[in-house]
Parts: sequence; C-alpha cells; structure tokens
Amino acid sequence: MSTQKLLFEQETYSIIGACMTVHRKLGVGFLESVYSEALAKELEKRKIPFVKEKKIELFYDGQKMIKYFKADFVCFDSLIIEIKSKSCLLKIDEQQTINYLKATKYQLGLLVNFGESSLKYKRFVNTVKK
Repeated sequence: MSTQKLLFEQETYSIIGACMTVHRKLGVGFLESVYSEALAKELEKRKIPFVKEKKIELFYDGQKMIKYFKADFVCFDSLIIEIKSKSCLLKIDEQQTINYLKATKYQLGLLVNFGESSLKYKRFVNTVKK
C-alpha cells in the first residue's frame, strides 16, 4: 500500500492551523476584511511567509493580460489563499479559486470560509501545464 503525499502538505497544515486559530478566537459574523487582518497577524506570529493582496498577472493563450487579480494571500510563494466569510461556500467560490490557479503559475489554492460555525476549507491543485 503506497502512501501518496499531498502537495505542500506541511505548508497547508500550517496555514489551516492559523485559520483555525483565527476562527476559534473571532467566531462567526465578521466581514472578510476582519478575518483577513487577523489571519495576517496569525501568519506573522507563526512565521509563515506571505504577501497579502498580492497582485497576480493573468495570461490568456500564453499572452499576458492587462487585467489582473489580487489574491487574498500568497503563502510560501507557492499557494494562493482565497478567504470568504459566508454562510456557506458556493460553486462560484470554488470556480473562482480554480480559475485563479488556471491563470497563474501557482500549483495549489486554498479556499477558506470563516462564515460557518466551524471553519471550512477546500484544496485545489493546478493541473494546467504552463
């Protein structure tokens, strides 16, 4: 029986731990911006490298586009973290994270929702070859 390692397993574990701490301390009901600020403080405390609201270039058919998006967080220069504060995640939230990965060089995306009674998160792997 082979045990397959998850992509960025330790990094993801560290980030989710930070998110769980923020959720446990703040609870439900704040705006996304509050969770974003608290998460930045928690990532700093844990010495997890990140850039908040990083401007990410987009590409179409191999060409750089004028349009760009701002990732809520890019951690370890490898993972996009998209945060939400909603009563539940929708397919469009998942698709947003998937599209960010497709249009960038990043290999992994985490979609994290602070708006439910317990923290919810999903991992997405970029399968598009650049």
